[in-house]
Amino acid sequence: MSHMLLEGDLFPNFDLPDQDEKRLTPDSLKGKRTLVCFYPKDDTTGCTAEACGIRGAFPRFSGVTVFGVSPDSPASHRRFIAKYNLPFMLIADEEHFLAEACGVWIEKSMYGKKYMGIERTSFLLDENGKITKVWRKVKPVGHADEVLQALG
Repeated sequence: MSHMLLEGDLFPNFDLPDQDEKRLTPDSLKGKRTLVCFYPKDDTTGCTAEACGIRGAFPRFSGVTVFGVSPDSPASHRRFIAKYNLPFMLIADEEHFLAEACGVWIEKSMYGKKYMGIERTSFLLDENGKITKVWRKVKPVGHADEVLQALG
């Protein structure tokens, strides 16, 4: 079981496709602050509320790269972006390597069944990929405002 990343840690290495099958690595984030939002599943109630909240606040996220990460496929991500006109990238972490490396792939339970899934978590990174803020168990509604406060 991997440990949850903390403020001050470097964001882990990764090489994953976005919704358009372009590969993203930490090098593609260097030089900009980055918000990484892990969420369980495309087009579900909470994830849609979170994504649309960030979409609404997006003009105020100037100079910050934003991307969502879930185990969904690039094709699923393309549909989610198109349906809600999302202005940010979605990363396909289908084998949940990045989620595990960040400590957000956890045991959950629903209706008495245990399963593995994403704990809704966001990380704010500085220009060098160092984590400056962590939000765990994110509440989808209002999350964009929390992030804007941290961006100051």
